[in-house]
Amino acid sequence: MFRSILTAALGLAATSAAGAQMGPAAAGAEPTTPRAGLPDVVVTARLRPEDAQAVPGAISVIGGDLIDRSYTVNTQQLSLLVPSLNYSSANPRNTAFTIRGLGSSVVAVSQANDGLEPGVGFYVDQVYHARPATAAFDFSDIDRVEVLRGPQGTLFGKNTTAGAISITTRAPSFTPEASEEISYGSRQFLQAKASASGPIMDDQIAFRISGLSTRSDGYIRNAVNGRSYNGIGNQAVRGQLLFTPTPALRIRLTADYSAFNADCCAQVYLRVGTSLRPAARQYPALAAGLNYAPPSLNAYDRVNDIDADLGVRTSEGGTSAIVDWDLGPATLTSVSAWRFWQWDAANDRDYTGIPIQLTQHIPSHQDQYSQELRIASNGDRAFNYVGGLYFFNQTIRGRPISIYGPQATYWLLGPAPQFPSNLLDGYGTDGATRFTTDSYAAFGEVNWTPLARLTLTGGLRYTYEEKHGRYSTIVFGGLPTTNTTLANAKLSILRPQSYAARDKDGSLSGRANIAYAVSDDIHGYASFARGFKSGGINMSGLPLDAQNQPAIATAVVAPERNTTYEIGLKSRLFDRRLILNLAGYYTRVRDFQATIVDNSQTVALRGYLANIPKVVVKGIEADATALLFKGFSLRGSIAYAHGDYAKYPAGPCPLELQTSATAACNLTGQRLSGLPRFAETLGGDYVLPFTLRGRDAAIVLHADNSWRSGYYGDPSLSRYTFIKGYEVINASVSLQLADKWEVAVFARNLFKSNYIQNLTVQAGNSGLILGTPSEPRTIGLTLRARQ
Repeated sequence: MFRSILTAALGLAATSAAGAQMGPAAAGAEPTTPRAGLPDVVVTARLRPEDAQAVPGAISVIGGDLIDRSYTVNTQQLSLLVPSLNYSSANPRNTAFTIRGLGSSVVAVSQANDGLEPGVGFYVDQVYHARPATAAFDFSDIDRVEVLRGPQGTLFGKNTTAGAISITTRAPSFTPEASEEISYGSRQFLQAKASASGPIMDDQIAFRISGLSTRSDGYIRNAVNGRSYNGIGNQAVRGQLLFTPTPALRIRLTADYSAFNADCCAQVYLRVGTSLRPAARQYPALAAGLNYAPPSLNAYDRVNDIDADLGVRTSEGGTSAIVDWDLGPATLTSVSAWRFWQWDAANDRDYTGIPIQLTQHIPSHQDQYSQELRIASNGDRAFNYVGGLYFFNQTIRGRPISIYGPQATYWLLGPAPQFPSNLLDGYGTDGATRFTTDSYAAFGEVNWTPLARLTLTGGLRYTYEEKHGRYSTIVFGGLPTTNTTLANAKLSILRPQSYAARDKDGSLSGRANIAYAVSDDIHGYASFARGFKSGGINMSGLPLDAQNQPAIATAVVAPERNTTYEIGLKSRLFDRRLILNLAGYYTRVRDFQATIVDNSQTVALRGYLANIPKVVVKGIEADATALLFKGFSLRGSIAYAHGDYAKYPAGPCPLELQTSATAACNLTGQRLSGLPRFAETLGGDYVLPFTLRGRDAAIVLHADNSWRSGYYGDPSLSRYTFIKGYEVINASVSLQLADKWEVAVFARNLFKSNYIQNLTVQAGNSGLILGTPSEPRTIGLTLRARQ
């Protein structure tokens, strides 16, 4: 925190949330007034272009130019710019976002579940992406990113309870333009970007094509074979056509494809926790019995010795068609889309050099189709409206595969002669899963201005969803036996399961808002919102009941219902040289959907879906943007959030309270996992113009800083899973020539901050805790050209 204050004092700070687009070159920050000071930031949060300061709700905006200057290459790094946005990912499939601590928290490889939809909606060019894994790919040709906080649904196609991330890419232009960029840095980091746009037929057909390629060596080293893990191998391409056959009709067609292939995602030894289980079944004794020691006890040596295959192969893409038809009083919009997601990855689920588990992966394929039709009034009238219909269909097919190795019996069951040492050697499971969703919704929102400065807003949404899931697995291999004790021991590790479940539900949600403009530059608002997320189906297998049989009653989890109250103030002060926004909120969630680990078993920890009866989060957020003098701008944001399990009588037990028979612990009144109490960003840019051989030039100094306090990285709230607070500072210095050429030196994690991104409790409940350490400092050089 001290370094943050020092950084700000030096004028080298970072980006924040609301008002993050600023300065003469900020994409999407088009001045709508000739007045001096900070320009308006144009957003489409309410599906029409408007000044972000006029939107009566909490919204964060990051412009495309700021994304480039801060070297924010993906949504993971986006969370460093928006304090209330938290990112968790053990690998791309297990990616999850939370806003204000709410959403879908995934903290380990074992906890992904295809039957759970995210609480934070992820949209690209108005198209909803159902699988959070698609947010792991690098950004390409971005115009702006809007992060909306709180329940959404009366405007967006798919309902979400925690908020939405809306990405808008750069559209085709009838004015020819092109850009090229190449960056090279530490660990063989190499990224190339290019885009081009222009007319095909004057004023009627335009195109845009863009692409990127990113590669980097890993930063975690295998001490045994010398391989590096957690590198990057990402490619993406997007093509667009814009048709404007008449001034009133606009058709935008898009096709895109992205691929990610890398030796990812490894974790390292973090610490060992102690439970109440017999000492012989805990990590120190188990490791000593094999004369095993990890290659390092310091996570920030970034070294491991895993002995199983590791790698990620994933791709996603699709097509969309957006049609806008201006009818005069209103605009009719159609958004049609098809998308796919393909996934396969190999993991070392024991995270050690001990051959406990040799194979673990879940090849998956997802297809989704969506259709949105809406009508919105044009102009700024006393009565404005948006209404729409939405349909969404999704199918996910998976194949869960897991195979154990020669030391699995010793580690998970016990040493010989209690069990034959090869009882589990080659024992595994194979199967098939299929999950489908059909969602139908009608939504609308009305804005009424009965008085010159008073606006009342009301919105409703009705959503009906049907979900079907089938799960079937078989077991094979291991030591053949007819001994009942040995057969049951094998089944306690992996048990064949076959079940089908369905869920259907309809619900009404909505919001009400009152906004008052004290003056042209000061706006206050108060809002009430109800959010709804339909029930889920466990698609990773079921926990076992007292008879050691799948607990069928846990196959379906109840819908999640969110109630949020918010008040806020948005202001421009000192002749528009300062933007200051404040928001306070209180959110109550009933039947909060979460991925829980069944720690009543001493074997492979498996995540399954469950409802937390009641969660409460309340907090205060402040965002500021200041233009101190010409060319020098500062930004800052701070978010305070207090979240707890208001009612959770049967939660997962922390490691330190687990015994051989532990079933559940009362976590009522305890802190919500995954949510820092405090998070802040500071930032700034200094543009120093000058003339170089008769041509306009500038030196641009940029820095961005993010600090977060500590939080629990696991829903059990074990003291061994607490992640300490951390701070990250990024910076760049660039020379720009006539807005055509640019050369920049950049640094990410400038001061080599060491922190843990996420952690995992090792399968088997031995007490071993693994973590993903932060990336080391990256220094590089960028060349950009624009035509």
